[in-house]
Amino acid sequence: MTTLASVPPTTPVPGPHARYRDLFASEWIKTRSLRSTPWTIALTVLFVIGSSAVATLADKATRSGPADFLPYDAYPPASYWALILVASSMGALTVVSEYSSGLIRTTTVAVPARGSVVLAKAAVTAALWTAVGTVISAGSFLVSQAVLSGRHAAVPLTHPGVFRALVASALLAPVCALIGLGLGVLLRHSAATMVTSVFTLLMLPPMFSESDRWSADINHAMVSAAWKRLVQNWEPDPGSLGYTATVTGSWTVYTLWPLITVALAVLVVRRRDV
Repeated sequence: MTTLASVPPTTPVPGPHARYRDLFASEWIKTRSLRSTPWTIALTVLFVIGSSAVATLADKATRSGPADFLPYDAYPPASYWALILVASSMGALTVVSEYSSGLIRTTTVAVPARGSVVLAKAAVTAALWTAVGTVISAGSFLVSQAVLSGRHAAVPLTHPGVFRALVASALLAPVCALIGLGLGVLLRHSAATMVTSVFTLLMLPPMFSESDRWSADINHAMVSAAWKRLVQNWEPDPGSLGYTATVTGSWTVYTLWPLITVALAVLVVRRRDV
């Protein structure tokens, strides 16, 4: 009679945790694999820089000789409102496209640490749109100054107010893209996210004026208002009845909006089902 030797039970060995650089690489592949991404970015770059050239040509006829830096030649608000819309929408699509297709379930099964997934998406989004924003901002400035150089009205990069406007315009794209990403995680629906992004970033600020303190405080807390203040190179009129935002406060708005939205997204995604 033979006896079977008892085999001690084995404990399953957990697989290796996904490294953050692997998550980053995975999210980068997802982003660049979207067919709309390169076309949308290319058209946005051409539109914004082209709008800067048109705005400068329209102003060129009235300028002759050296002049102060006029920021809305290089950075016309209308074209940068379009940049806000595109960047926030593309940031939202990095998340809501996975929810709509069901790919998010595969992602969370492969990487149960959902907060890490959101942070990896945020890192890819920030890197991509910082590069895009830098190209747009630098291109807008160079094109506008090339147009004005024919009338000897161009200004160098070291001219007062130029560098701050260039940096603020470059960072506008990643700030809005991260806000869109955070709203996408919170809302998880394409239409709701797009409407909320447009309302928050573009439609809400004009509803509040600078004539009253409470209204001005709300207006200054908006990203688009912060961008306008950072691009503006003239100081407020001391006799004005309005309340003007500060440069420091505007940089703070730039910092807090993406930090808060991404932090809320990480917190919420850890506490709810996919």
